[in-house]
Parts: sequence; C-alpha cells; structure tokens
Amino acid sequence: MTPCIGIRLEDKNIWEARTPLIPEHLAALSEAHEIEFVVQESPIRAFSTAEYLEANAKVSPSLDDCPVVLAIKEIPIPELQAEKTYLFFSHTIKGQPANMPMLRRLMELGCQLLDYERMVDEHGKRVVFFGDYAGLAGMIDSLWALGQRFGAEGIPTPFERLQPALAYGDLDAARQAISDVGAQIIREGLPEEITPLVCGFAGYGNVSRGAQQIFDLLPVIEVSPAELAQLKPGDAHHVYKVVFKEADIVEVVDPQTSFTLQDYYEHPEKYRSRFESYLPFLTVLINGIFWTPRYPRLVTKAGLRALFERALFEQAACPRLQVIGDISCDTEGAIECTVHATTPGSPVYVYDPITCEPQEAGADAQACSGRGVVILAVDNLPCELPRESSAHFSSTLAPYIPHIANADYTVAFEDTDLPPVLKNAMILWHGELTPAYRYLEKHL
Repeated sequence: MTPCIGIRLEDKNIWEARTPLIPEHLAALSEAHEIEFVVQESPIRAFSTAEYLEANAKVSPSLDDCPVVLAIKEIPIPELQAEKTYLFFSHTIKGQPANMPMLRRLMELGCQLLDYERMVDEHGKRVVFFGDYAGLAGMIDSLWALGQRFGAEGIPTPFERLQPALAYGDLDAARQAISDVGAQIIREGLPEEITPLVCGFAGYGNVSRGAQQIFDLLPVIEVSPAELAQLKPGDAHHVYKVVFKEADIVEVVDPQTSFTLQDYYEHPEKYRSRFESYLPFLTVLINGIFWTPRYPRLVTKAGLRALFERALFEQAACPRLQVIGDISCDTEGAIECTVHATTPGSPVYVYDPITCEPQEAGADAQACSGRGVVILAVDNLPCELPRESSAHFSSTLAPYIPHIANADYTVAFEDTDLPPVLKNAMILWHGELTPAYRYLEKHL
C-alpha cells in the first residue's frame, strides 16, 4: 500500500502562510520514494494550488484519508482525528497551559504526536527550524520600529522609510531597502544626538545570526561588551554591534568560583544576571536566547524602571534604549517587560517602566510613541517571510519524510524502528506520553 501524507492548511491566524513541505521537495520525495501527498486547500498558503498540482500532489479540502498529517502551528481541537500521526510545533514541552487541552485530546484519540522542536541531533542541536528567518524578520521589524520611534520623537533618520518584513515582497527587497539605508548613513550620517547607535545581540545561535545578517547590511563596527562604556557620541557614519555570550550575561554568585559554560547550563541557580549593566549603552536590544524559568532574566521590570528613573533624576529626556526586539518572545520571560505577544499586523507596543503598563499594540508611529521602550514581540516572525522560510524548513525536514511515511505505527513504542532524531521527538505514541515526556503528566 502506498504511504500517504497530508499537508494541512494553516489557520491559526491570517498571516500564517507557511508550509512544512514545499512543492519542489514534495515532487522529489514522491518520485524517489513513491509517497502519495495530499495537500489541503488553503486560501493563504505562500505556494499556490497550481504549484502543488504540478508537483504531482493531490489537492483536497479534507485530509480524512491521510494517516500522517504535517502542519506548522497547533491544530484546533475539533479538527483532530483518532489514531493519526501528527507532526507540528505543539508548544507543549514546557507544559504551556494554553495547549494542555489539545495534548489531552490527542491522548484521548490515541494519536502519535511528533514535535519538530524536539528533533535534535546527538549534541542536542535542532535539525529542523525556522530560526534564521525569525532573526531575519525580527531585525527588519526592529529597524522599522526604530525609525518609527525616532520619528515620533521628532528625530528624522533613514530608518523611518523602512517597512516591516511583511510589507516587502520578498527577502531580497527587504535587504535592498536596508542596504540603501546603510548607504545613506555613510553618505549623510545620523543625527548626532542619537550617536553612537548601538545594537546589542543576546545570543549567538540561529536567531542571532539571522538578525546580524540584516544589521550587517549597515556600516557596522563591532565592539566587545567591555568596550561599550568607552564609546563616545559623534560617529554619525557608522552603527555599532555587540554580541553577548553567556559569560557576558551572568556572573557566579559565589565569588570563590568562576564561570564555566557547562556548569551554567547544569546549575543556573548558582548564577545571577549582570546584563542590565549594559542597558545604558544600547539603542536596540535583540533577544535571541533560549530561556526557561531556571535561568536569570536578561531584562527585569525593576531594572528597566531603575534605568528610566535614573534618566528622570539626571533630567535626561529618556535613556538611550529605544527598541527591544524580543525575537524569542517568552511572555514575561528573559525580557520581563514582554507582557504579551503581538501579531504581524500589530507588531509593537510601548512598555512604560514607571507605570508597568503597555500601550495598545499597532503598526505605526503612534504605537511607537510615548514614555518607555518599544517592544517587538511577534511570536511567529518567520511567517513574515513565508516562501523563503518554508523552503528552508522543508529542505531540513525532507530527509526524514521517508522514515515518517514508512514507519509502523502499530507496534509498541520501544519496538519502533524510527531513527533516534524522530523517536526522541515523539511526545505521544498510541495516545500515551513517551518516557522522555512523562513529566508533562503534572501539567495535564
């Protein structure tokens, strides 16, 4: 019997136009491995029905006959079907309360659930991801927000003519627009009152690298965290970049011991954050770190309040910090003032550290005005570059599709012959939590 895989439409929001498998890769898999693909009709998917039909896929309003279903985002509970194998970003592995009812329903239906986020190699590195594109889109949006912020304060800059990533036809168009801004900075300079313009990157993984690719289109001078305090106003023809690693972000509580990276990962309770000491020197902060409550925060509400109170005491208009691009977007997580996520349609809001209140989110200068810091907290940034990000994700997922299509889902979990990358990512098997994920019982 020919194995059959369904590609589900995305319906979490109106901006989610991504797909887990693009027509080009689907066609190659169908020909090489004799897999039947059924693509659910979608009015917003970045790849058209015609493109999938040309790739030898069937297009249908329903995936009822597909035992395996691929998606990107969470699937609504009423759409789940018994004994199917689902692959998507479930957002359940931290016990997220919003998705526990979905996980419970998948258990009741006797389903298999594989979470892309848990597909990692022997070193714990993710093998399928959108990380680069979250960083790319997040940096584009952050530079747009910076231009809107300065414009709201009556400071004209070349950044003011930028648009959010969603507004560009493709990534190349966005790159060209930012390169043009860079050329204008070289040619005409920035207003002296905003110099030195410094962007800090917390983290150095896929998200950070994607964001840096965009920022590096500007005339960049890179400095170390230790050099930040030495920067002086006046350089109007460059912007500055600083990348923070773990050793820059935290310090050991016990002065008799020293920092080691592995010890920090294994015993974060022995460390405290020192990141807020850098905030007075940053214009933009891009957060791309993985965070759980075990780890110290980068920016606390109290620390941000102290920064603004100091500016008021010194009779400064406001601190240098204008925008926080929280690409990781953990609500009240590493960036505690990320009090809620935003959408591509309304990507930013201003958080007032004195009142601890966010303004209404929006997509214009009004949403970037007022006392405080502009927070960019879009929780699905890659969807702003849907074709490019889908192509990248699909290329990393495609090698695993033959294993997924031909697996025997009737056997006990311990007897499955799935490769470790897939087996270790399986949260549910026959509706039961697999051994690595039984800790989720307490959240259910």
